[in-house]
Amino acid sequence: MTDLQRIEKEQYQLREGEQLQDFLTLMLQFIGDPQPELRAKLIFSTFYEWIHEEGRLTEAELRSLLAVLTDEQHLFYHIGSEGDESVFTRAFSVLPIAWIVGRHRKKPFLDQAEFRHLKHSLLRYYKEEKNLRGYLPEGGWAHSAAHGADALEELVQCPESDAALQHEVLAAIQGMLHNGIQIFSEEEDERIASIVDTMMDNDLLPQQEIADWIGGLTHCADLPQSRVPRIARVNSKNFLRSLYFRRGQISRGKVLDAAILAGEAKLNRLARIMIAGEYK
Repeated sequence: MTDLQRIEKEQYQLREGEQLQDFLTLMLQFIGDPQPELRAKLIFSTFYEWIHEEGRLTEAELRSLLAVLTDEQHLFYHIGSEGDESVFTRAFSVLPIAWIVGRHRKKPFLDQAEFRHLKHSLLRYYKEEKNLRGYLPEGGWAHSAAHGADALEELVQCPESDAALQHEVLAAIQGMLHNGIQIFSEEEDERIASIVDTMMDNDLLPQQEIADWIGGLTHCADLPQSRVPRIARVNSKNFLRSLYFRRGQISRGKVLDAAILAGEAKLNRLARIMIAGEYK
């Protein structure tokens, strides 16, 4: 912690004789530390500066780092657990993965096998992560759904990302919104909406295909009232609101605008029952 505090003060520059790899090894070792000062401030910001802002790591170093971040001791460390501190390791492993994918997106350096491994790892993580708490009273930010969304937003923009991958990501998003565990309250809906907004903005899928997917999100509103469909309905409603207001008054096209508004209306149970005079 003392070393990283000093590096932060010195604008993330290393002193003579210091090796980048030595610090990367320690940062990976403590990436899930329950102390928010170390994990969420120092290690987070140092990875961000060295990978995203300064581009300090070579392509070979990025490949090596990515292989570690996607292993069973980092991205999949105790995957599936719901109430323990292992979420810190997973959620803070996926953030530097997002920045590495961003580097690849701008100047590809991963080969086909490496990209396939990356794709499968991110989709698996978003499907299997069950600790979806945002901010923890003890330990600070976990925010796994938001951090994973950042990585998926980079993934869908990679040159290797074809229509099949876009649909896999949409399915993973629906699974996250319909997670059966957590109603999101820490603006995860905004981060998840960024993925679909990017698909729209870059015409990564035909409008009708995204509109059909939005329609599929609303099927939970037809289910008998219980906790699980309520989680799906509220998360999907908030997601669609975030997506709609992302661009203010700028239209996404008649098909998409209509799909978003119709989806939100169907999911907004409170508005429906008040209009029908059934509010209790």
